[in-house]
Amino acid sequence: MIASCDYCACLMASPITIRPVLTKRDRKTFVDFPFRLYRDDPNWVPPLKGEALGLITPEKNGWYSHAKAQLFLAEQDGRVVGRISAHIDTLALEMPPERGFGPGTGFWGLMDAENEEQFTALMAAAEGWLRDQGMTRAIGPVSQSVWEEPGLLIEGFDHPPTVMMGHARPEYRGWVERAGYLPVKRLFTYDLPISDGFPPIVNRIVASGEKNPRIRIRHVDKSKFQQEAAIILGILNDAWSDNWGFIPLTQPEIDDIGVKLKPIVFNDLIRIAELDGRPVAFMITLPDLNEAIKPLNGNLLPFGWAKLLLWLRRPKVRTMRVPLMGVLKELQSSRLASQLAFMMIEFIRRDAVGRYGASRAEIGWVLDDNQGMNSIAAAIDSKVNKVYQIYARDL
Repeated sequence: MIASCDYCACLMASPITIRPVLTKRDRKTFVDFPFRLYRDDPNWVPPLKGEALGLITPEKNGWYSHAKAQLFLAEQDGRVVGRISAHIDTLALEMPPERGFGPGTGFWGLMDAENEEQFTALMAAAEGWLRDQGMTRAIGPVSQSVWEEPGLLIEGFDHPPTVMMGHARPEYRGWVERAGYLPVKRLFTYDLPISDGFPPIVNRIVASGEKNPRIRIRHVDKSKFQQEAAIILGILNDAWSDNWGFIPLTQPEIDDIGVKLKPIVFNDLIRIAELDGRPVAFMITLPDLNEAIKPLNGNLLPFGWAKLLLWLRRPKVRTMRVPLMGVLKELQSSRLASQLAFMMIEFIRRDAVGRYGASRAEIGWVLDDNQGMNSIAAAIDSKVNKVYQIYARDL
């Protein structure tokens, strides 16, 4: 009798409708859905709705200059129950396959659903769109650019993400893997207590570098934002060029990122390392904006903007995030590369603690096979606190 009742309930369930996002109102609905889905999750950080809308609006996101996307909504019982994005990046199609992407590779991301049946329907729609565009392989989640929020959270659900990192429901992993997707890459973030400094061996390496007249670790100059950004991007494109999944940033993306990040860029939290007067390495550190925006619940009105503006004048935070570091490839196999990295980390640590009140940092994401960065993280006694997984399957 129980089995019969369950069967009858399944027959009575309303059908799931998947429809494409076509209008401004649809995009707003797409952005609003996670606010309902995660409202009882204390570790989800509501994004600013204006920022989230900008991400999926072609006129406001430079990524669309070399990419295209189709968003989908799932509806059941007269309400939205899920969402997903399917997208194609022309720069990813041009990559050598051994670097992760390449010809025939499409993506999905920005995925959320109430249950697995809805997820399955959304995934079918995304994969169908990719096939119609000639794609033969799907990778995800990537939401939407690899520079935004790549990977599905599979470990570290017990604390909120830092700025520009993603969150997800624990059951998503099973849904994705039962859909036939296999892991292709893991991304780590590292938790690092910074109040008391680093192990003695690291301190000795830093002290040695401070005595070396060839090395200079300097602040960036925010008043010369474009010039400093060009230096950092030049090092980044060289340092990361062989990394799995690396897609160089285009000028429209650089312009958008500059607008987005400039308010949380502080001279003393970004360092450029010079060797004999030549820039050879950099480290970017950002105060964790999530600490400020979480109480706003996605809205700057009526008073959220004033609170955020006040915070930005001189943020006091518990956490700093290190999203990017890079050393020119010509130095990466040398001891000097590690020394420069330790020096930048220590110099920023001093200011993060002394001027901003920070007590911890989060480093990442870091590719699981990036031996250099994983070794540096281990040397300063940091521990993996979140793991993100990227999946793929043939279409």
